Formats: sequence, structure tokens, C-alpha cells
Amino acid sequence: MKTVRLTSAQALVKWIIAQKIEQFDGSYEMAFKGVWGIFGHGNVAGIGEALEKYKTVLPTYRGHNEQGMAHAALAYTKEMQRRRFMAVTSSIGPGATNLVTAAALAHVNRLPILLLPGDVFADRRPDPVLQQIEDFEDGTVSANDCFRPVSRYFDRITRPEQLLNALPKAMSILTDPAMTGPVTLAFCQDVQAEAYNYPVSFFEPSYWNVRRIQPDRREIERLASTLEKSKKPVLIAGGGVKYSNAQDELKEFLDITKVPLVVTQAGKSVLVEKDEQNLGSIGVTGSSSANAIISDADFIISVGSRLQDFTTGSNGLIKAPVYSINVQAHDLTKHQSKPILGDAKVSLQLLKALSTNYKVSSGYISKYTAAKEKWLKDLEKITAPSLMNSLPSDSQVIGAVNRSVPENTIVIGAAGSMPGELHKLWKVLDQNTYHMEYGYSCMGYEISAGIGVNLATPNRPNVVFSGDGSYLMMNSELATAAMMGISMTLILTNNKGYGCINRLQKATGGAEFNNLFSDSKFDKQIEIDFVSHAKSMGAKAVYVSEIAELEVEVKNTIRKKGVKVIVIDTDPNISTVEGGAWWDVAIPETFTDSNKSNLRKDYLVARINQNKGFK
Repeated sequence: MKTVRLTSAQALVKWIIAQKIEQFDGSYEMAFKGVWGIFGHGNVAGIGEALEKYKTVLPTYRGHNEQGMAHAALAYTKEMQRRRFMAVTSSIGPGATNLVTAAALAHVNRLPILLLPGDVFADRRPDPVLQQIEDFEDGTVSANDCFRPVSRYFDRITRPEQLLNALPKAMSILTDPAMTGPVTLAFCQDVQAEAYNYPVSFFEPSYWNVRRIQPDRREIERLASTLEKSKKPVLIAGGGVKYSNAQDELKEFLDITKVPLVVTQAGKSVLVEKDEQNLGSIGVTGSSSANAIISDADFIISVGSRLQDFTTGSNGLIKAPVYSINVQAHDLTKHQSKPILGDAKVSLQLLKALSTNYKVSSGYISKYTAAKEKWLKDLEKITAPSLMNSLPSDSQVIGAVNRSVPENTIVIGAAGSMPGELHKLWKVLDQNTYHMEYGYSCMGYEISAGIGVNLATPNRPNVVFSGDGSYLMMNSELATAAMMGISMTLILTNNKGYGCINRLQKATGGAEFNNLFSDSKFDKQIEIDFVSHAKSMGAKAVYVSEIAELEVEVKNTIRKKGVKVIVIDTDPNISTVEGGAWWDVAIPETFTDSNKSNLRKDYLVARINQNKGFK
């Protein structure tokens, strides 16, 4: 057997370069776009040296925060529909634990990423090393054990030859449509530098396919048979439709049957908003048209959704039987669904073939069409710039930006007010133009996501929405974006605090406390100069004072290269009352203010309607 002597870190990088993955058009691309890294004593002499050695083949990107780097990597793979991904390396200690939040985000959103944190010395001779966590009861524990509950696969590399088994196992998880998510290989820092005689064959190109799980025909037939008997069916589209590239099959099925469509956060933009059967967003952040029709449905088909609480209105919105199509068995029986284990694309193809003689009634079409038309009129009113308030609302900002960008613009967001407002109010004008991280709802994702999206789609404009809270939490990657030559337009809405949670606090009976700056224990209130700050990070930045000015600025900058930041002050107290569904947020049993006691009573009444769809 022919061998080559390499350090284990060199072997890791050489192996990564050899991995190819099939794209939707049948071609093969390098599975890894590149590696993000911040070097420290736990990886600079091992992985750092190896990455420099192969930098002409596998690019290394440097960020300013490990979590931010991983968020950029995750946004990239999300935009690539999980057909390409990236790796992230960090040192031992805080560099590694900074990645844990991003690992959780990847785990919840089912996004592939390879995490390579440095680890303690395998031989333990210099213990305890700098930044080492010492467990008083377990000598095998390190800081990297924090990754275990938020990794799909976890391994600790304590010998160079372990890579021969660990790396193929990692790749099998990254390319598995059901199991994909974060893979963590905690890499002992002394082992990174140790050499081994690796088989040359280990570094030959490997070609990976993202398999399409074929559904059991009997399950699809039962679904088709139930659909034939239904009078008011609805189809829920989740992110699995995008990852399967099943948009065309979805459209064909809907065209034949005239079944109306509602979309989750991850499923939004599978069809354009103007499609007559697209009723918009479902659930807590949904449109009135989608929620009215699905609450009255007699049969529901869920495709590629994990049916989380924002989709189901905390299990209070959906009352009809649900058939769920999904590649992940864990998701199939949620909401007591009838399971169809299978890929969205092939499942919809088979379902369409079995449903050619089915079509909903003209009366039902008229009903959901009228509901949509009413919602569209409401939407125009909600997002109009003429509302009389001292400061613009988030909905007005969204409307202004939506009216001012090209149809193929990708809209990006994550946490706070914007995801909820965007889900119901943003008009999708082109397929695959809605990029929202709302599985983990992670503040600070937004700017990093702009980097990842632009790496994936450099020829398409993108617009990033971030509140001042998220911006202050993780703005460091703005400098990374500027240094990399990334193009993004950041809309920074300043409501001077956490406006979204402040509204929730008041709605659940609490006093305004510790969310807005004005209600927090600060000795001094300051005006943060976001424009100057963004400029200091390498961005072009302006402040606009009104909606009309915002529209002009967006139109002038959206197609320009580079990082652009537009700052606008917004009202923290205004949210969209139209649309939406009940969300289960527990109300205190007792209040010092007796006038608030009805809140608890109303909450208990709402809970009675939970799980009514369970049979």
C-alpha cells in the first residue's frame, strides 16, 4: 500500500479538498467552499500551518468572532440549499465555546457545517494547559464537550490515524438529508502536529450524492385517497421543499389540484407572492388569509416542515388531520401527523401522478381567493408610508424597502421584530429570495448572514434587516465584510433597545423593564452614532429621517458594490396587529395589579384550544 507522511492537520485539509458533492444539475463541485478560522495556540501550529500549505486550493477566511464566522458559513450553505458547505476552526477555550451558539443554530435549522475546535493535549503531559477546563470528577472532559448536545456527530481526535474513520463518518452526516447538521471534530492540539503514514488512496477524490429518499408508495396512496375525499385541503411548505429543489413539483401539484398554499419562515419564497394559490405565511407571524383558511381546513399536507410552535400557533391553529412528508423520521409524527417518509421532490411527483383527477371546488377557490385579496389590501395599508405616527414603524420600513429593490433581491433577517413582520409583510417577487434564520432566532446572525449569502450568490443584490439590539450584539463582522469586498445593504432600525420583547413584556402583563434603554438601569442615556461606527468599520453609511428618504436611498444603493448601511429611527411600540395567531407565552398566575388578572384567564381559555387537532 502506497503511503504519504503528513501531519494529521495536513491530512485533514488534503482530505477536505478531495471531497466532491453532486449539484442539482448533476455536476460535481468541491463540497467545501472554504474554511473560516481564527488562530490561537490550540490550532495555529497544526491546522493553521496546513491551511496555509493548501491555501491556493482551499481558501481560508478570517473573521473577528468565531460565532460570526460560523454564522456566515451557515448562511452560505443555507443559500446553497445544503449542496455545499464550509468548515470553521478555532483555538481551544473561548474560541471554541464561541462556536457553541452557532452549532445550536445549525442543529435546529438542520444545516451542515464542520466545526474544528482545538482541544487539550492528548498525551496530557503539560496539563493543565492555557484555557483548559478541568473537571474535578472526569479527566476526559474538555470545554469541547459543550458541543455534544448541539452536534449531529461528535468525535475527539486523539490519534492521527483516527481521521481514517472519523472524516468519512463526518462527511456521511453532512450529506445525509435527514441527519445533516453540525459535525464537531475536537482536535487535540498535539495530535494536529503529529505525522502518520496515510494511504495515498485516502486522498483520492470522493464523490458524494445527497440521496433522495423514496417514499413508500402505500403511504402516498393513502395520502392521495384522503385528499380525494377532502373539501378544504391546504398544503404547508417548509424549508424541505427548498432543500429538495422541489419548487417546480410543488407548483405543478398545486396547478392541477388548485389546493391553496401557506408557507413557514423556511418555506417562504418557494413560490412568488403573486401566485394565485399562495396565501402567504402561516402561524404566529402569518397572514390573516393563510391563518383563516388553514384554521377552517378539513385536511392538511405538510411538506418539509418540522411544525414548530410559530407554524402551528402553539398547536392551537391547526385542527384538521395532517399528513406530513419529511426525510427526518423525528419530524414525521409531530402534531400526530400521518407519516410519509420521503424526499419532497419525489413524493410530490408521485402525489401529483395520483391526483390528476382531483381538483378543489370553485366555491373553495373563491373563498381562499377572497381571503387573499382582503389580506393584500390590508398589507398595502399596513406598509404605506402615510400612517400618522411620530416615528416610522417596522412595517413602514419593510414596505419602503420592498418597493425599492429589484425583484431578485434576497432579504435577510434573524431575530427581534423583523422576522415576524417580514414573514407576513414582505412580498416575495422571485423564487428563493427569502433568507430568514428563525429556527433558533439568533440575534447577531444578520450581518454574518449577509457575508454568507453574498459568497453564495455574488451576482444578486441582498438586503439585511437588523435592529440596533442585534447590531450591538455582533457588529464585528461588518469589518470582515468590508475587508472581503462583500456587497450587502444593511437596514439598521434603531428603536433604542429590544423593542420586540418590550412589546411582549407589556402584552403579558409586565411593566416596561430592562428592554428599552429608557427602562434599564443605566446611569446615562446616550445617542449611539451608528453611522460613524459603521463608517469606522469600512462601510458606507447614511442616516435617513423618514420613509420617503429611505426609499430614495435604497434605490440609489442596492445595486452598488460594497457594504452599505442605512440607519433609520423607528417606533418601538408599534407592531402589526393584522394577521398572526395565538402564541403560548405563559402569563403569571398572580399580579399585584388586579386589573391584569384577566390576562391569566384569557390565557387559560386560549390553552383550551391547544391540540384540538389531535385525534
